[in-house]
Amino acid sequence: MAGAPARHRRRRVIATAVPALYDTVVIVPARNEEAGILLALDSLAGQTHRPDLILVVVNNSTDRTEDYARTFAARPGAPRTVILNVPHNPHKKAGALNHGIRWLCAAASDGRLVTTARYLLVMDADTSLHHQFLARARRVIQSDPRLGGVSATCLGRTDLWNSPWQRYLTGMQIIEYGRYSRSRYRRDIHSMSGAGSFYRAEALQSVLHWRGEVFWEDHANLVEDYETTLALKESGWKITANQMCVAYTDLMPTLRELVQQRERWMRGTVDTLRQRGWTRHTWYSTLTILMGFVGFAYSIGWGLVSLGLMAQHGYLFDPAWFALIAFWAVYAGFRVRHLGWKAVLVECALFPEVLFSIVRNYWLLSSVAKSYLTRVSAWK
Repeated sequence: MAGAPARHRRRRVIATAVPALYDTVVIVPARNEEAGILLALDSLAGQTHRPDLILVVVNNSTDRTEDYARTFAARPGAPRTVILNVPHNPHKKAGALNHGIRWLCAAASDGRLVTTARYLLVMDADTSLHHQFLARARRVIQSDPRLGGVSATCLGRTDLWNSPWQRYLTGMQIIEYGRYSRSRYRRDIHSMSGAGSFYRAEALQSVLHWRGEVFWEDHANLVEDYETTLALKESGWKITANQMCVAYTDLMPTLRELVQQRERWMRGTVDTLRQRGWTRHTWYSTLTILMGFVGFAYSIGWGLVSLGLMAQHGYLFDPAWFALIAFWAVYAGFRVRHLGWKAVLVECALFPEVLFSIVRNYWLLSSVAKSYLTRVSAWK
């Protein structure tokens, strides 16, 4: 990661009035996504404002992802779909996205992205979009010329469980996504969503002009969406999220897969923050992580002190303690009221959330430790 910080200096926003060949282009990077690629592409075909062009970048796949994508492209009435196969891509998702952007630039007479596309949607192949996603995202981004991107509000797909434990695990992820999505569009968002991000091509062009690539191609870049979010902010663009731009994404069905996913996200975020340092675009995320440590340490300390007192003096009824628990139960349920009565009951019960918080604190601690103590392995 040597030399990376030199990439991240604020640049002037580049304005252009060149008419684009396509209004809306979608890039779908897909690695071994035969199970979900058709659902993702069908959700694009069903948009009320359909995309003019879809680029499916098949990225280091060993399954039938490319075959299924070509089947969709051959359907009568499907949006124009181009399949790009990148069998030896060393730069993961960032490399696949940049390959699609380079293809678009090559299609322009002057080699510029803004000549080919006016807007660019990046979405994961395991994601489905609400049928009005593109129409709503266009309205949002057109409302402010300073907006460089509109992030999806991500919700987890439901009914994807085969056992009580899996139902608990996916259910807690559904609640987590729903709670987080509600807070994202109420303030300056931490990161654009890899599941669905709608960009102004003009904003991406400014990043291209700055460093020659939109998504930073380095094997150590584990969170290309967050790194690019910071690059856009540093280039002078605003980003936002909208509660009506909904993307439905797959959830992790096992604890091992969940921890691996979250460690990658958190480790990548910490790596990026360390590269950038303390700036006006990183201080909030850095402080949030630090407060997470403080909250975890306080919870452990409070629990140990309480157990120590019980061991010395036995159980003592304390009305204030029960009042505090009741307050947190009501508050937890209130925060997820928009997700329905089942979510409210789960959160009011407290124990399911406490158990999930233990797992959450584990991946927080392990991710920070790995960021400082280990190197990111190259793509295999």
